[in-house]
Amino acid sequence: MTASALISGFTRRISPEASLTHTRSGMRGVITAAEAEQIADGLAQVKAEFDNGTFVIREGDEDIHTAVERRLTELIGAVGGKLHTGRSRNDQVATDFKLWVRDAIEALRVQLRFLQSALIETAEKHVYSVMPGYTHMQPAQPVTAAHWLMSFFWMLARDAERLADAQKRANVSPLGAGALAGNPFGIDREALAQALGFSHAAQNSLDAVADRDYAAETLFVLAMIGVHLSRLAEDIILYSNPSFGFITLDDRYSTGSSMMPQKRNPDPMELARGKAGRLIGNLTGLLATLKGTPSTYNKDYQEDKEALFDSFDSLNLILPVVTAIIKTLRLNPDKLKAALIRDMLATDLADYLVRKGLPFRQAHHVAAAAVRTAAEKGVPLGGLELADLQALSPLFEADVQAVFDFAASVARRDAVGGTAPEAVKAQIEAAEGGGGGKRSPSSPDSL
Repeated sequence: MTASALISGFTRRISPEASLTHTRSGMRGVITAAEAEQIADGLAQVKAEFDNGTFVIREGDEDIHTAVERRLTELIGAVGGKLHTGRSRNDQVATDFKLWVRDAIEALRVQLRFLQSALIETAEKHVYSVMPGYTHMQPAQPVTAAHWLMSFFWMLARDAERLADAQKRANVSPLGAGALAGNPFGIDREALAQALGFSHAAQNSLDAVADRDYAAETLFVLAMIGVHLSRLAEDIILYSNPSFGFITLDDRYSTGSSMMPQKRNPDPMELARGKAGRLIGNLTGLLATLKGTPSTYNKDYQEDKEALFDSFDSLNLILPVVTAIIKTLRLNPDKLKAALIRDMLATDLADYLVRKGLPFRQAHHVAAAAVRTAAEKGVPLGGLELADLQALSPLFEADVQAVFDFAASVARRDAVGGTAPEAVKAQIEAAEGGGGGKRSPSSPDSL
């Protein structure tokens, strides 16, 4: 096996930041100030070679860390061999990877905020647009299009919270834990942790080098984001189907067929939906790897990098596309209106009877009977005569006709979190962090 094969391409993403900090902050009393500056200057040159693609990996290099140390020694002489004093590749790679994950999470949170902003922006245009709401993919009750769009905002808000939580648990420094037993040179691990922006140093050296909880947890959050994007994609794919016609995608985000000229395929959303399976696979793959390892460090842990790099890459690829699709999609009011059927107001009919004093369970039975009667007569629910309704309950009066109004049905759902336009406006205000300075705990800080 060649050295290049031994050195995973994924480890090339790791930053030399920890090595620089280890040299400047963690080795006081172990190396001189002049030696520290020599090593720091040499590492800066090594980083430049990585950045411009001139760094050469040789056959004798066991991994990326020995390759860096070898090149550093070539540049600055024997003092380069002091770089590794008091540390192991085990704590080094764990530190480097945690730094990478921490930054990757922060960048992804920005992408999530962009998508959330797009959802708000599009929702604000459709606060009064009424559309069918579905349960079990059966027509259920009318809702506003804004309410539907905002449901995905709150899914992503929870994802942002989970990312912040995962970031917090990743922000514990393993540097200075050595291979597994700790550091014999009196290195100040808390100073190292602080210099690298960690909250504190890990309290157990065995756990420090073996902890991959943060990797699995982050993969779960990324998979959950993928699932939420998949659900959004599924809705858009379905609603853009001509059989529904609720949504028209911008031409930039639909493709034709090589055979059928009429086709407008929502390929980007299908790809977003498909990525969710990949993200779930990365999570389950790492969990299976971790399950089979004993305590402390094992080479198996190199698999965490491939899984996390791939999951972050996948989301960073699809999030901007989904954001652009949400910003540019067009809702078709005529199609939305045509899809509203009077049976969706059966719950409103039951609510009418409740307001007249009938217990809900009885009101539910009466409304169900009204639906059956309408079907038998071949008329929509709102097409029943008053006499037909009064045969089912004497509580029905002439004012019952006001029930059969979709906009009124939506407007009645005005409690917090409801689909009424005023409730949705309040929801958007909470999402944006408005309300007289009162911030929603689930909304990202920048919205």
